[in-house]
Amino acid sequence: MTFYKYAGFWRRLVAFTIDGALVLFIFMIFFIIASMAFFSGAISADNKNLFADFTDPASLSPVMISVWMLYIFINLTYFTYFHGTSGRTPGKMILGLQVVTDQGQPLTFGIAFLRSVGYFISNILYLGFLWVAFDRRKQGWHDKIAGTVVIVKEKGEQTAGISIPGSSPPLSESTTVKPPENNDN
Repeated sequence: MTFYKYAGFWRRLVAFTIDGALVLFIFMIFFIIASMAFFSGAISADNKNLFADFTDPASLSPVMISVWMLYIFINLTYFTYFHGTSGRTPGKMILGLQVVTDQGQPLTFGIAFLRSVGYFISNILYLGFLWVAFDRRKQGWHDKIAGTVVIVKEKGEQTAGISIPGSSPPLSESTTVKPPENNDN
């Protein structure tokens, strides 16, 4: 078993910022394509009422709801895909982080989706993300909801972290977790 440290607040924040920028970039590409399609259709149809429609809140509401739904869909898809396939988003790859279950197992797509939905709960006044700075296992609310932890992929000294079964030899005898012995004799 190899011992991995829990990823701290600042390292996770930088990784999440990188991922947020990538999600925003993907969203902007889709938004520009959708806007161009909408405007070309609106101009070719009844362009006299185009400006009037944009000043009417009743006709603007469905457009805004569609924009938010697109952003939420891209966000959920991005984080679910990357966490479900490797446990690592591009931001986490750059910073050497990985998401695993709290038992050290790789994530399934179901757990990855649950964690992605948990981001929206953690986003309430950012309290769920700030929780990482104060939690013993460095878990945000989204981690607690999905039963996950974020580890630093480099092998670390034993301070606070998780032992994960793997092909690498343990760093020392104190870094391995031994199962309880069965004394039913």
